[in-house]
Amino acid sequence: MARGRDWFLGLLLLAAAGIFIFFIASIFFGRTDNNDGFELSTGRRVGLIEVKGVILDSETTVKNLERYGSSQDIAAIILRIDSPGGGVAASQEIYEAVKRVREGGKFVVASMASVAASGGYYIACGADTIMANPGTTTGSIGVIAEMLNATELMQKIGVRFEVIKSGKFKDTGSPFRPMNEEDRLQLQSYVDNAYQQFVNVVATERDLTTEQVLKYADGRIYTGQQAHEIRLIDLLGTYEDAVDLAGKMGGITGKARVIKPPVRKTTMWDLLFGDIEQHLIRLQTLPVLRYQMIF
Repeated sequence: MARGRDWFLGLLLLAAAGIFIFFIASIFFGRTDNNDGFELSTGRRVGLIEVKGVILDSETTVKNLERYGSSQDIAAIILRIDSPGGGVAASQEIYEAVKRVREGGKFVVASMASVAASGGYYIACGADTIMANPGTTTGSIGVIAEMLNATELMQKIGVRFEVIKSGKFKDTGSPFRPMNEEDRLQLQSYVDNAYQQFVNVVATERDLTTEQVLKYADGRIYTGQQAHEIRLIDLLGTYEDAVDLAGKMGGITGKARVIKPPVRKTTMWDLLFGDIEQHLIRLQTLPVLRYQMIF
């Protein structure tokens, strides 16, 4: 009986050791750099860059835009957007990268999927041509900043939050005290400035006057068809239409072939901790000021 138990224990230890070795190996040997070995197949292609979900970070998208922009194998770029927007600065960085590629002589077609609103629309403005499906949700030109007020909850549970600050606005937006009129005016000025930046970009890129943009830039959303009617986009069409257009703009004869940036390998570490790690980082740096559709 004891011998059987020892054999079973040994088997368990052996299995545990194997799992441990596999786990360590996956961490140290399975990780790859994020597309630094960027390679393209021979022949000119249309490069596809996708922007999906809330825009919290610009690094990967900007890096891929720069690589495609400088590659002789890429004839044109499709920026496929399916996003309600996100952080103001992240949206601006992607827009500026798109504009640099465009000004460098490479054609960029923004193709809107289900949603390309607020910051998603902002980045599309950097492209040579904006194309949307008739039913795409777009627009939402505006800025939002949201703050939690937990003062009543704190009072109910009998907790006070003491603050020592260097200036009267240093704790503006704190959830532990009510917002006063000075706070509200200061934050409104902050939001208004970011809003004016958005309006200026739309007016410049869409060849509209500020007055024309302000007429539609009150945060409302539009279908792709409505956006086309008021000149917020250039064309109505599907993703395949965008591929055909990008190919023609890039001088490709026949059906254009599409290439995507290589995807980073997923390791055991990523499966167990990757998402948690990224979510924690994003929670710590969640932007207060957002070009984002709230639905």
